[in-house]
Amino acid sequence: MSGYPQPPPGYGYGPAQPSPYGAPPTAQPYSAQHGAPPTAQPYSAQQGAPLTAQPYTAQPYAPPKTQPHSAQPYAAPSAPSYGVPAPGGYPPASGQAGNPFATLLPSTFPPGTDPNIIACFQVADRDGSGLIDDKELQGALSSYNQSFSLRTVHLLMYLFTNTNTRKIGPKEFTAVFHSLQSWRAIFEKVDRDRSGKIDANELREALFSLGFAVSPVVLDMLVAKFDKTGGKSRAVEYDNFIECCLTVKGLTEKFKEKDTSYTGSATFNYESFMMAVLPFLIA
Repeated sequence: MSGYPQPPPGYGYGPAQPSPYGAPPTAQPYSAQHGAPPTAQPYSAQQGAPLTAQPYTAQPYAPPKTQPHSAQPYAAPSAPSYGVPAPGGYPPASGQAGNPFATLLPSTFPPGTDPNIIACFQVADRDGSGLIDDKELQGALSSYNQSFSLRTVHLLMYLFTNTNTRKIGPKEFTAVFHSLQSWRAIFEKVDRDRSGKIDANELREALFSLGFAVSPVVLDMLVAKFDKTGGKSRAVEYDNFIECCLTVKGLTEKFKEKDTSYTGSATFNYESFMMAVLPFLIA
């Protein structure tokens, strides 16, 4: 990305993972010892033989016995409504971890931060508080020809601070700066015709290089969502590409917090699910 200072090693996503998250496991062939389909067993007289028909007997008709009405009102639910905590309530929150409204802790610039990044932050931080808000961050990024909607800026702030306070400090600002540089380089690499847009195949390639393997169904949904023409052009421009990356990255990270064994499966309770998804809907 022209105009951006070069990031120090370790910023951004780095090299692609050998097996991106979400990639299906390699299918294993059947073996004679394990996993082979069972061979059909013949009927035997002792087990599995077809049942012989029993002769019809003329049993007198007996009407079913009626059960007495219970004292419960009609259609009374037998279980609490979905999302209502079980007796005893939800477990108490453990500190501020995962709380989107936690207070953003003060930070400083990492050692060796490019002076241009420091100067850019200081210009945006008009009140000298050491924090900049969403509109100040939007203005700071636009000074490097990066025009983003406030929604994209909000997602950037949430992903790099893990809070919805919509403030960002020097440490997080530096990480945002260098990550955007890495994402811009990936976008320009897959945008081979230099149209400023990438199609579904190019988006899949870009996400794969970031370490995310999404299914064709999910890919189609992403293109339809982030195409500014409402899915007519089937292409995604750079600013919406960033929002797409932030969404996939954020939701994947929330999922991986529960998928501690990296099996591709996770269990969420209702509260955890809502807390994982809602920040991306209200950004």
